[in-house]
Amino acid sequence: MRTLNTTSLTLRDNQLWILDQQALPQEKRWCSSNSVEELVGHIHALRVRGAPLIGLSASLLLALLAERGLPRDALAEALATLRAARPTAVNLMNNLDRIKLALAQPDWVAAMATEALRLVDEDRALCDSIADRGAALVTPGSRLLTHCNTGGLATAGIGTAIGVLLRAHQQGNVAQVWVDETRPLLQGGRLTAWELGELGIPYRLICDSMAAGLMAQGKVDAVWVGADRIAANGDVANKIGTYSLAVLAHYHGIPFYVAAPHTTHDAHCPNGAAIPIEQRSAAEVTGVAGSFGSCQWAPADAQVDNPAFDVTPAALISAWVLDCGVIRPEQVSDGIFQRALV
Repeated sequence: MRTLNTTSLTLRDNQLWILDQQALPQEKRWCSSNSVEELVGHIHALRVRGAPLIGLSASLLLALLAERGLPRDALAEALATLRAARPTAVNLMNNLDRIKLALAQPDWVAAMATEALRLVDEDRALCDSIADRGAALVTPGSRLLTHCNTGGLATAGIGTAIGVLLRAHQQGNVAQVWVDETRPLLQGGRLTAWELGELGIPYRLICDSMAAGLMAQGKVDAVWVGADRIAANGDVANKIGTYSLAVLAHYHGIPFYVAAPHTTHDAHCPNGAAIPIEQRSAAEVTGVAGSFGSCQWAPADAQVDNPAFDVTPAALISAWVLDCGVIRPEQVSDGIFQRALV
């Protein structure tokens, strides 16, 4: 396959490398991702993360394995293993469904490579379309709040919600971005703050619990988040803490926008209650670990509940900003949400 470079994914000399997002921002470290076991390990450890990027990484690896001569039945097994690596992020399933169709072709090796690269190109174009549509909703002088990380680290392009912030910044309409630290993994503090700094977008990092106070003081004009899965009725699964922001924004009369590609929509999932929510390690809550070392602050026997995502009901969302259009709540109630994604 051709040489490929994105912010956090590189394909060269038929080798796949991913930027270790657990090492950022202190260190830029690239990790080999040339076996199913390696990539699944990276996904579980969140060295590679972001719903779009996870799907693209899995697709590219399968295409590489096909080019290396892995038999069709073994490729099917590898596909099934990768599909189960992240149960909440539906982009992975959607991308692998397309790779599975390529695997069924007579010349599956060429078909899989073509499809994997097409998915990357499509994701870049989707990000640009989301950014253009979302930026049109950002008014001059806006102070925007975002949660988790939704930029080039999580996609092949400029990102989803962060892509909107970038485009609006380029248009001169962003006064400041409030960046939630995003507990428990601090992906806002580690990744979003780093990305915004690299992009030259003015930001301030805040603790998650500060958002309510800022909204009460009139210092937040809109909230922009991404999505890991959008149910058929418009309910959205996203990084834990997103639902809290939606409730706060609703109370304070602040627009709450979800920016995502149409590949995040799951037409077979009726509502948020049907979205599987991944439970993660207790160690992410009882302490912290990274390139700087580790620290345990909770009692060794502390019992922990650590869901990776929560679900925001469609009723709390001001608009879904997708590559195919901006969808408003009244359109969802009329069934247009489903038709817009066909």
